[in-house]
Amino acid sequence: MSVSRHPVALRLEQQVGGATRLLATVMALPLVDGIFPALIMAGALTTAAGGLSVTGILQTGLLIFGGSATVAVILAEMDGTRREQLTSILILGAILIPIAVAEAAVAETIETVLRFETFHRFAGLVILAVAAKTASSKVGEYLPSPSIIIGFGLVASFEPSGFEFIVNPNLTRLVSAGAAAGTGVGFAGAIALFAPRLRGNVDINLFRFGSSVALGMLALDVLGLMPTKAPVALGVLGVTALFAFDPGSADEGEADFDDLAAADGADVNGAVADGGDDVAQDDAYDGYQDADEDADLNALTDDGIAQAGDDEDASKPGYGYPGEEESRAPWL
Repeated sequence: MSVSRHPVALRLEQQVGGATRLLATVMALPLVDGIFPALIMAGALTTAAGGLSVTGILQTGLLIFGGSATVAVILAEMDGTRREQLTSILILGAILIPIAVAEAAVAETIETVLRFETFHRFAGLVILAVAAKTASSKVGEYLPSPSIIIGFGLVASFEPSGFEFIVNPNLTRLVSAGAAAGTGVGFAGAIALFAPRLRGNVDINLFRFGSSVALGMLALDVLGLMPTKAPVALGVLGVTALFAFDPGSADEGEADFDDLAAADGADVNGAVADGGDDVAQDDAYDGYQDADEDADLNALTDDGIAQAGDDEDASKPGYGYPGEEESRAPWL
């Protein structure tokens, strides 16, 4: 079971198993459940004038393809050297980026049969659902999966009269889709590259909650409810990463453990000079233990005799076992 305790990672690990396959599933999930195509059709990767949106690309790459689940899997699940981890991530990126570009090409055709205003709302709802599932596994149990929300959005906004098969899709949209997927892959590679430093110094749970808040900000932006055009989601993610990183936590934990171990060793073994004889220590300890046991036995015997002598019931018949003489001591 996943040691990261991340709700999304735990749920996916039960289905796929293995750190590399788990990472592939986490990063490819937006392409499968419809989150990424929904963001493309909602215009999250492009500006109103039709150009590339740098903030939109970064937000989508870091929060959708990257995010806390990717960080949790790399830091808490993946084994092997940094070279092996980077190789796995690059191979995964070589598959994810072309699929993301292909979905962007298909999304433009699908967009012709949808009422954009209706589908736009469902795109924001699916991001809110992902944010809730990331924040709490209990809440996620009562929410529908992103694919179900996208399915309802397609049904509610379906308008077949405007269907048009687009052979020459928008190049800007294709580039933005590939750039967003590439940003997610680059983020995963950076985490794997600095994993020895980050592992033990990053509070994954704190980063997870902060990422869920950033996803909520992104959903509000997609729904048009954000009163500002500033990249609030990126700001929340940056503050979360700052607070989740504590470079002194691992060193302090190791220092406390070393001090505790040294104190325990001093109490048990005592001070031993260089070249001291361990056998002599063992003999001294055994002698002390034998003397202690003899003292306890003598004290117990004396107390028992004194107590029995003071007990007036000891001289009465029938105090001991049936049929025994009156003079027999009860402790024999």
